[in-house]
Amino acid sequence: MGPDVDIVVVGAGVVGCAAAAVLARAGRDVLVLDAAAREGTGISSRNSGVIHAGIYYPPSYLRTRTCVEGRERLVRYCAVRRIPHRICGKFVVAHTHAEVARLESLLARAHAAGVRSVRRIDPGEVVRREPALRRPLAALFSPDSGIVDPHALCAALRADAEAAGAVFAFGSSVRTVEAVRGGFRLETARGGLVAEHLVNAAGLGADRLAAALVPDAPRIHPCRGDYVRLRRPPRLSALVYPVRDPAAPGLGLHLTPDLAGDVRIGPSARYVERRDDFGGPAPDLGPFLASARRLLASPLGPADLAYADCGIRPKLRAPGEAAERDFLLLAAPAGALHLLGIESPGLTAALALAEIVARWARGDPSAPVVPRPPVTPARPGPAPR
Repeated sequence: MGPDVDIVVVGAGVVGCAAAAVLARAGRDVLVLDAAAREGTGISSRNSGVIHAGIYYPPSYLRTRTCVEGRERLVRYCAVRRIPHRICGKFVVAHTHAEVARLESLLARAHAAGVRSVRRIDPGEVVRREPALRRPLAALFSPDSGIVDPHALCAALRADAEAAGAVFAFGSSVRTVEAVRGGFRLETARGGLVAEHLVNAAGLGADRLAAALVPDAPRIHPCRGDYVRLRRPPRLSALVYPVRDPAAPGLGLHLTPDLAGDVRIGPSARYVERRDDFGGPAPDLGPFLASARRLLASPLGPADLAYADCGIRPKLRAPGEAAERDFLLLAAPAGALHLLGIESPGLTAALALAEIVARWARGDPSAPVVPRPPVTPARPGPAPR
C-alpha cells in the first residue's frame, strides 16, 4: 500500500506554517502535526517579535541570507494580509570605546551581507529622535528593522495553508518515527500514518525527531530568555539594542516597544536543562535594571520594572562555544528534511526558509541543504555566565 500523505510537516510554528502554505500551493498533499492545540504556541510566539535586517551573522551564513531575503518577503506579506507590523527602525548604541570598535565591525558585516541601509548616525541625532535615550558615544541606525505580531502572522500562514488544501492535526505529538519502504512511519498521540516525505520543523524538539532517523544529528541546547516590562514605558518609537558581546549567547538586553505602546527589555540568555522550563521564580531584575539605566536617560528603580514572560531558544551553539552556529537544514535520510537551530532571526527568515523547503521537496539541487550532520567540536570550553 502507498503512503497516507505526500508530505508531513511536524511543527505548526511560523516556519512549519509557512512551509505548509508554500507546499500546498504547489499542489502537494500536506499534513501538519503539532502537539499543541493551535498554531504558533511555542518559540514562534515567545520572542521579541522583531523584524530583523540581517546584520549580526557572517554574510556566508544561511542564517544571514534567509534573514535578508525573508525580511523583504515578510514585509510584503504583512502588507497584503494586513498583519499588524511596523517598520520602526533600530538603533544600536555604543557607550564605551571598546563598544565603538565592535560597532564598526558590525557595520562592516552588515554591508558585506548586502544590508547597505544600515549607517552611522550622530549621537545627537539619536537623542533628538528618541529623547528618552541616554546620549551614546556612537550609534548605528537600521531603518529596515521593525516589529510584527507573531500570533497574527502564524494565524495568517495557517489560514493560507488550509486554503490551499493543507490539513492541520493538533494534539498530535509525534511519539516515534522510522524510515520504512515508501517513506516514514509516524506514531502520534492520535494514531499512526505513513508519509512519503517528512519536514521536521519541530523547533525545540527538532533534534530529538532528527536523532530517530539520523543518530549523529546535532543536539539542541535550550537557552532561556526572560523579558521584563517597564511599568511606566518611555515614549520610544524605535528598537534600541546595545552592541553585542560576541562571546554572549544572545544579542544583549534590548528595548523593544510593542504595537500597543508597552516597552520590554530583554531577553536574557541562560542555558537550561529542560526545554519546557517556562516557570520557576522570576529572575533577578538587577541586570535588567542596569541595562535599562544604561540605555535610558530617566532615573529608574526596581519598582519601575515588572517581570513579563520568557522564551527558550533552540541553540545549536553549545555552552562554551566561541561563535554562533548557522541554521542547519539537514536532508537525511532521503525524503526527510530537518530544520535545526532555527532561532533568531527565524521569525524574519521564515518565508525564505519555506521557499527552500519547497525547492528541496521538488528535488531542486540548488536548495542549500546538507546531506550529513556536521562534525561537532569534541571539547567545548567553560559555559558562559
